[in-house]
Amino acid sequence: MALFGKDSKDRYDRLPDRDDSRAVQEDSARKDAYMPEPEPTLPAASGEVNAYLGKGSKVAGKLTFEGTVRVDGQVEGEVAAQDTLIVGETAIVNAQIMGSTIIIKGKVTGDITARKRVEIKAPGKLFGNVTTPSLIIQEGVIFEGHCSMGGADVGKGDRSKVTPFPKDDRGEAVAAKAMVSEVMK
Repeated sequence: MALFGKDSKDRYDRLPDRDDSRAVQEDSARKDAYMPEPEPTLPAASGEVNAYLGKGSKVAGKLTFEGTVRVDGQVEGEVAAQDTLIVGETAIVNAQIMGSTIIIKGKVTGDITARKRVEIKAPGKLFGNVTTPSLIIQEGVIFEGHCSMGGADVGKGDRSKVTPFPKDDRGEAVAAKAMVSEVMK
């Protein structure tokens, strides 16, 4: 038996030198003891990542995914995920995003529409508008944009218009300033 020779078979793959049926059974039992049981595959609904764009990857265009997706690279264009989209810490996404649940840990520039919820986790950065029934913003993130929180029909085209407060010469919202001065009285 050579350690680094041509013979690369496992020692349990070789038959014993003696022609003894009991030795063959013992050797077979030892071989089975060293083989791990295969793990059962879990369905996609359990949170399994079905697609992954790794760090260093760059994609431009319209991306459509079924199931859970994780992005750690760069994406530009449109992203539509039927289930969950996870934007990793190293990801840079310049896209319009639609999905069920969107979790942001990287940098996203673009508008987001989520049917269930949007989570922005540290050190995430979001520069864009959000439409979702549930928004979770963790301490330490950056979010610059507007948020519209509708019911279960978010993303179905029945959106109400948001009317911004009128601004004075210095760019401050007049209505907000008036409300503050009323409260202070």
